[in-house]
Amino acid sequence: MKTLVIHPKDETTTFLDSIYKGIENKTVVQEGCTPEEIIELIKTHDRVIMLGHGTPRGLLSMGRFPNCGHVINKNMVKELSKKTDNVYIWCHADEFVKEHKLKGFYSGMFVSEVDEAFYERINDATQKVVTESNNEFGRILGEVINEKTVDIFDYVTSVYGEMAESNKVARYNHKRLYMS
Repeated sequence: MKTLVIHPKDETTTFLDSIYKGIENKTVVQEGCTPEEIIELIKTHDRVIMLGHGTPRGLLSMGRFPNCGHVINKNMVKELSKKTDNVYIWCHADEFVKEHKLKGFYSGMFVSEVDEAFYERINDATQKVVTESNNEFGRILGEVINEKTVDIFDYVTSVYGEMAESNKVARYNHKRLYMS
């Protein structure tokens, strides 16, 4: 299986690197591609994994891709909809996936920074708690990233769910993991 990983280069999301380090046949795109080039890459890969910061309108480019605020946006939906095992991990990816009736494993609002925890009213969330949640989520998802999304969903919600019992950030994020 050929996997395309779109993970805009950003210091605050490097914990997501562990998700795709074990994929053998992959193309990792972190910057520089035009929207047209992204569409062509999506066409030539079996699965697309999209990671980073985002909005309901898509995956933010973080200033790494020319002429676009969102590296993944509604212009990519036609090609993304042809694949059923994609992974969408960014804040509010659930709204993007549902609006465009896409298939795969995805997140809703995902707290990965202390400021986000504060904004989401996760009381007393320390950097240690956030970092522990981030690192474990990346490790756990990375363990099963080569599986079908139904198996990814079952494993991640089970194992990360165990961590959610003692980590309030993981508890918040765990409630916002989905599959379609």
